[in-house]
Amino acid sequence: MAVDLLNIEGLEDMEHQGPVVMVNLMRFHERSLDGDGSGWDAYLRYSALTVPMIKARGGTLLWTGDAKVVALGKQAGNQWDYLALVYYPSVADFIDMMTSQEYETRCDPHRRNGCAEHVIIATAEAYSKFKTG
Repeated sequence: MAVDLLNIEGLEDMEHQGPVVMVNLMRFHERSLDGDGSGWDAYLRYSALTVPMIKARGGTLLWTGDAKVVALGKQAGNQWDYLALVYYPSVADFIDMMTSQEYETRCDPHRRNGCAEHVIIATAEAYSKFKTG
């Protein structure tokens, strides 16, 4: 599996097995590692391929935005370029996508070329104004 650092064991051990929202924090390379534009350009290629895979599993992109400034907390290590909130009907749907051959061969190379760092935090809803179902 090409997706390094994927915490399958931790995800499978989550007590919450219902819908999840994945909080994606991204820091981009200045230049794409494959030499094809910027890190942002590589991320756009990744996103164009990944969003249909998310939707095929019943998920959706809820929100994206540019990270501007750390408002509370340590500045060091918390500088992000972009974030995205992605809904999946279940943790299993997320794992299915991330471990698929299509993701590994078509999507992940663009993610690696574009992102200097990419952290995904699995969340279980406590309160939301979003309508996801």
